Amino acid sequence: MRRHLTAFLLIGWLVFLGPGPVAAKDTGVLVRELARTETSWDGALLPPYPGGQPEIRILSITIPPGTRLPVHQHPVINAGILLSGHLRVHTLDGQVLDLMPGEAIVEVVDTWHWGESLGDEPAHIVVFYAGTADLPITQTRE
Repeated sequence: MRRHLTAFLLIGWLVFLGPGPVAAKDTGVLVRELARTETSWDGALLPPYPGGQPEIRILSITIPPGTRLPVHQHPVINAGILLSGHLRVHTLDGQVLDLMPGEAIVEVVDTWHWGESLGDEPAHIVVFYAGTADLPITQTRE
């Protein structure tokens, strides 16, 4: 129990220190903030969280090379980390974001967009969605 409490306090302390890699002396623990923003990748302010029962979803998504996703939008705030591959994201108004492994994305909300996996290996991204139990996380355009 004491070991878990010590680890919890240590991680809390490291997160409190803010951005940049922070190492705890003699523990080997390294914390690096990957994203901290009030805007999505296109510069738009994130909307307020919806009311209702909060629901967090975490998806691991693998997109084969050369695959283009359908045009879609997210009605909830979401963010992800590209683990491997090359992912390019487009909005209908012509904005483009290229993601490489290890890079974070704070997705656009209520904005039609699509992604495509470029290169020779699949784009593998883990995405965290913060919404409510009654909202879908993705809607495709018809």
